[in-house]
Amino acid sequence: MEITKWEPFREISDLRRRFDNLFDSWLGKEGKGEWLPAIDLSETPDEVIVKADIPGVEQKDLSVTLSGENLIIKGERKSETEEKTKHSHRIERRYGAFERMIKMPVAVDAGKIKAEYKNGVLGKMTTR
Repeated sequence: MEITKWEPFREISDLRRRFDNLFDSWLGKEGKGEWLPAIDLSETPDEVIVKADIPGVEQKDLSVTLSGENLIIKGERKSETEEKTKHSHRIERRYGAFERMIKMPVAVDAGKIKAEYKNGVLGKMTTR
């Protein structure tokens, strides 16, 4: 049986984001504003691995830093230029800047962080 750490503030953040999305859709603000990439966090005896889904973001618009025990992924997904004759019927993709802070489960060495970015996935980010 696997035991996982309960993080109530993450649950509250997810709930807040869902409410924000709901109100944004009612107010006609779909596709604008804050968004956070989904992540996977795993650990082996030799490394901590973080994978983040960041489609539509160019590598030059990404930043990965370690601050204390937190890995910080920052970036921006820029909205596409809209044609004046095009009428959008539904916009669900989110645009704008994001910052995702991930508390590391163990101590990591900032000098050993290596990251790959391929097909919209920041993956195999070795941090130990």
